[in-house]
This record gives sequence, structure tokens and C-alpha cells, in this order.
Amino acid sequence: MKEKLNEIKEALLTGVSYMLPFVISGGILVALGFLFGGYDIPNSVEMGGNFASTIFWLGKAAFGLMVPVLGAYVAYSIADKPGICVGMVGGWMATDPWGLGQASGFLGALIAGIIAGYLVNLLKKIPVPASLRSLLPTLIIPVLGVTIMGLIMVYVIGTPIAAVTTALTDFLNSMGTGNLLILGIIQGCMLAFDMGGPCNKVAYAFALAAMDTGNFMPMAANFIGSMTPPLGIAIAALVSKNKFTDADRAAVPGLLAGALAMITEFAIPFAAANPLSVIPSLMAGSAVGCALSYAFGLTMQAPHGGLFVIFALNNILLFLVALIIGGLVTAAVLLALKKPVEVSEE
Repeated sequence: MKEKLNEIKEALLTGVSYMLPFVISGGILVALGFLFGGYDIPNSVEMGGNFASTIFWLGKAAFGLMVPVLGAYVAYSIADKPGICVGMVGGWMATDPWGLGQASGFLGALIAGIIAGYLVNLLKKIPVPASLRSLLPTLIIPVLGVTIMGLIMVYVIGTPIAAVTTALTDFLNSMGTGNLLILGIIQGCMLAFDMGGPCNKVAYAFALAAMDTGNFMPMAANFIGSMTPPLGIAIAALVSKNKFTDADRAAVPGLLAGALAMITEFAIPFAAANPLSVIPSLMAGSAVGCALSYAFGLTMQAPHGGLFVIFALNNILLFLVALIIGGLVTAAVLLALKKPVEVSEE
């Protein structure tokens, strides 16, 4: 059992290492797109209509590959090259490409990669004549693996996720803004839990719906809850060297850029590599930040953009206070939960 757990942990780390360049390049390009073109660049300019739009959509393209690549290389670590195709399709299905309401984000890709890896290892054992052995990795495993993986993602993983998404949407809508502090805690936890998955999307959709009715408080909380995760990890990495590798600390500038531009995805590699320590930490910080946003009565009249659209806030100082406190909470919880990095002896 321990050996299997270590194999899965190694697979997660492998997936993260291959995913990281997509996160960094995509995040920085999206941030530059917002910087040059404004927070409404996805809607105000047609795709590729000017330099800012082109940069923005290039970044989105890199982000779009991030989740499939994660699934692919988690599977690769377990099953070697034959796992890449099956894992990538599973990761791609986690992005809900067919619009079925089944987006599971990076957590879905992690699950898909692990399933794909062990599925391919099973398919490798299919008895075939020696004359057809060469077809196993190039034809039999890809066809059977992609078919089985796709069916699992749609009917086993996707259907429950769609049901959860609907239930979460109804739950948030039923709460409204009657009890603001509780709403902030729930909204922050949802935003930080899966960073692009169903919980995150439901919380963001709730904030957008509130904006349409003239209530700009949920969007302000959404900003803080989305900016806190990368900020908190950056603070933790700067404060404690023994709990982060050199590669982790090298990502600090990107994490700070992600916090600045409201790109939560910069935190995903850390959450994917160590979900049991990182995800609760992110949820705690975002929950506190969102609750403070409601307590301070903050409003935000822009749907995205981080500090690039600070002009759309009603109180910049209190926004920064809530954001920094949320980041400090994330850092404190993460440092309490995270074990020191093991240093190998030469």
C-alpha cells in the first residue's frame, strides 16, 4: 500500500513538473493582456483583433493545455509512454469540452491521470499473439484506453460532478446575501477548493449573477478569494525555506504576478503536488479574505483583472487589508500543515 501511495505521489510531482511551463507562460500572457487591453479585453475586442487581445488569447490557449497535460504526465509516470494519450484525453475531458456541465478542473485531471495510468498497465497485460505484439502500444492500448477513459469521465466522474454543480448553484442562490459572513466563508472555500473546477465556477457565476442585479459585493469577495491562494503560497515560500524546494521558491515571482492579476491557477501546481496540505490552506485564507470583504462592505464593478482594475473598487485600502490578511492566513496554515522538504544526502 505504501509503495502504491509513493508511486501516486511521484506521479503527481511528475504531472506538475510538465504542467508548470503552461501555467507560467499562460498566466503571464493573460496578465499582460489585461494590462495592455483592460479587464474587458475578452469581450471588447474580437479574438486577435489587436496586440493585447492576441497576447491574452495566447495565454488562454496555454491555460487550456494545462489540465490535459497534467492528466497526461500523471499517467506517463505510472504507465510510461502508452499512458500519455489516455491520460491526456482524460485530462481534456476534465475541462468539459462538450459543455455538459462536467468540468472537474485540475482535481479531475489528477484523478483521470491516476486511473489512466493503472488502466494502461492493465491493458499492457492483454494476451496477444507475438505477431501482433507491436500493435499493443500503438493501436490496441490507445483505442481501448481512450474509449474506457472517456466513458469513465462522462458517466462515472462527470455525472456526479454535474449534480454537485447544480446543487451548489442552488445552495448559493438560496443563501443570497442574507448572512454575509457565512456567505463569504462558503464563497472563499469554493473559490480555492478546485481553482477552475465546478466549485470555483459556481462561486464566480454567483458573483456575476449578483452583478447583473446591481449587487457588487460578491464580486469584490470573488476577487479576494481568487487572489489570496497564489499570494499566500508566495508568502509561505519566502518565510520558510526548509519547507520549499529551490524550484518552489523560483516560482514566487509568478505567484505574485498571479495574485496581482487575479490568476488563481498559479497555485495549482502546489495544490496538485501536495493537495492534502495545500488545498485546506488555500480554502482557509480565501474564506477569511472573502468574509472580511463582506464585513468591510467592499464592492467591485469589474468582472476580472485583479489590481489592474483597482479603479473599480469602492475602498482600495480595505481591499488590500482583506487581501493581505487572507494571504497571511493561507501562509500560516500552509506552514503548519506542510512537512519540511526532505534533503537527499550526496
